[in-house]
Formats: sequence, C-alpha cells, structure tokens
Amino acid sequence: VFQKWVNREISNFDYLIQLNTMAGRTYNDLAQYPVFPWILQDYTSEELDLNNPAVFRDLSKPIGVVNEKNAKTVKEKYISFFRYENFEDPLGMIDKFHYGTHYSNAAGVMHYLIRVEPFTTLHIQLQSGRFDCADRQFHSIPATWQALMDNPNDVKELIPEFFYFPEFLENQNGFNLGQLQMSKEVVNDVVLPKWAHSPEDFIYKHRKALESEYVSAHLHEWIDLIFGYKQRGPAAVEALNVFY
Repeated sequence: VFQKWVNREISNFDYLIQLNTMAGRTYNDLAQYPVFPWILQDYTSEELDLNNPAVFRDLSKPIGVVNEKNAKTVKEKYISFFRYENFEDPLGMIDKFHYGTHYSNAAGVMHYLIRVEPFTTLHIQLQSGRFDCADRQFHSIPATWQALMDNPNDVKELIPEFFYFPEFLENQNGFNLGQLQMSKEVVNDVVLPKWAHSPEDFIYKHRKALESEYVSAHLHEWIDLIFGYKQRGPAAVEALNVFY
C-alpha cells in the first residue's frame, strides 16, 4: 500500500483510510474512529487558492501547536504538568504529557456528526437527555478552526466525512440546536468558509485540497505524528506530541 501511495497509484484519501484500518481504527467504534488531518488554515478568504502554500496547515506539527503562540504553554505544561492539570498522582504512575485530551475520541466524533443519526441520539444520551448548549456545538467551520488556534487544550483533528459527506453539514432533520449566547444566532446548518458556496462545494474543494501537490508532499509529516515514530518516546516529546 505504501509503495502504491508513493507511486501515486492511490489517492491521499485512500491511503489515509487504509492506514486507519491497519491501525485498528474503524467506523464501528467511536472510540477508535478513523482520524484525518486538518489540512487548511484559510477559512476566511473569498476564494481558496490551492497553489498558495500559505492556505495550508503545517502538517509537521500537532494541531495543538500549529499556532506557534501555544507552543510555550504546551512545553511548560509538560515540564510542570501536575501544577497545570491539578493531577493527583501520589505514586508517580502517570507519565508526563502535553495534552490531557485526545485528537480523536467518541465525544469528538459525535460533536462533528451531531446533525445525523445515530450520532444525534448518541450525543443526547451523552448529554443526559438533551442537546449540549449551542455555544459548545459544532456550528461553524471557521469558528472551530479559530477555537483550535486560540486554545492549546482543543486538539481535535477531523473525521473522514469532511472529505466526502456533505449531508453532515446540514440540519436536514430540523433539530432544535438552540442559539448562541452572544449573537443570539440560531444554530442550524454548519456555517461554511466564505470560499464554499454550499456543503457540496465545501466537500469538493476540501477533497481537492487533500489531493493537492502541497498535501501530497507533506502528508507523511502528519502520518509520523499520528501513526508513526513521533507517537511515543523522545521523538514525541521533541515534537510536542505526547498525549495523556
């Protein structure tokens, strides 16, 4: 599979799906759901220029430190993480870490897929029988990216649906998802970047970005973090990539 990918006989999307499968990730387990990278960092331009390297996320860095400002906080937490996390660990059994949450977990999958069943029902069960408050829901792609940039504790990567399934961006079932506290805006369909004119257009351009020359040249850097040698040990520490 690796050789086929290197020879460009299979797409980046297909290679990532196969890597997830080989790593034991599956659509049948929300705790081990397939994980895909955030690949863009431009969610505000009117047009998306895939020939401009500046529109892409730095795939060599974990999502928590793509914003350089967060790196200092993350390093400090690792050095004195008991103080930061208020961890009770009298036996000294817990290894140090940069991030107390994970780039892929069941709650994160439900967060993204809240508008489609069975994930709607699962989300409601998780939230003790009701929808979570609107401000914490997945309501806007640009706002989700901005939150990642502002908060080093938010380290959610993407799910494969961002590259092929426009329906998850629409509230086709008409769920009452509440309204945002500050703007009083009603949460309905997911707010898209300006360069996307519809959910289908977003998926088309996002998939095109995944298969772009830039991503093809740098995707291995992200794979090293998630599936490769930078997951554990000194390489993970150096890459600011140690998870609880």
